[in-house]
Amino acid sequence: MSRGGRTKHSSEPERRCIVTGETGPKAGLIRFVVGPDDMIVPDLSGKLPGRGIYVSAEREALEKAVEKRIFSKGAKRQVVIPDGLVGGLEAGLLRRVQDTIALARKAGDAVCGYEKVKSALGDWRVAALLQAADGSERGKGKLWTPEGARWIGHLSADELGRAFGRDRVIHAVVAAGTLGRRVVEEAAKLKGIRGFDGGDTASGKDDRSA
Repeated sequence: MSRGGRTKHSSEPERRCIVTGETGPKAGLIRFVVGPDDMIVPDLSGKLPGRGIYVSAEREALEKAVEKRIFSKGAKRQVVIPDGLVGGLEAGLLRRVQDTIALARKAGDAVCGYEKVKSALGDWRVAALLQAADGSERGKGKLWTPEGARWIGHLSADELGRAFGRDRVIHAVVAAGTLGRRVVEEAAKLKGIRGFDGGDTASGKDDRSA
């Protein structure tokens, strides 16, 4: 397990963080490009044109990049950092997590609600068990993350609810596959940006496999 809670895979492309100097898989880094008017622009889709500038998906690293103007060093010229860059990045990552969960739900690869989740945990190959950060610890402790899956616990019930078109969701599960992998990767970045410091101490779970 490397920085930001990500797992290294030798086949993944690697890039160097301009803040820490560490090299790691692109899945654990945020890509930025220099846009119009020399403005730094987050490239969450990884598809914007231009030379990529990479920062570890950790709030401390991003705040340091802003405060110390390290983006200019990475771009090899003076650049403009928009106000609220870190907050906007967090909001963008949350939308990506929610949108990907919604796609998985429409494909039949994500369900919510205690009974449906409990059944899916026994029947599916699972990418992630998601449980609301503000949900009952007693209730969450009744469900366990399958081996090889991830536990994601840094979204609120309201945030999970929006992914499923509901007001609030406490328990959800996403099946293994392309969308499940995307949920895990985007959620790991969001966790790093939020500075979420761990898992459910009552049940001994974290965002790694059980």
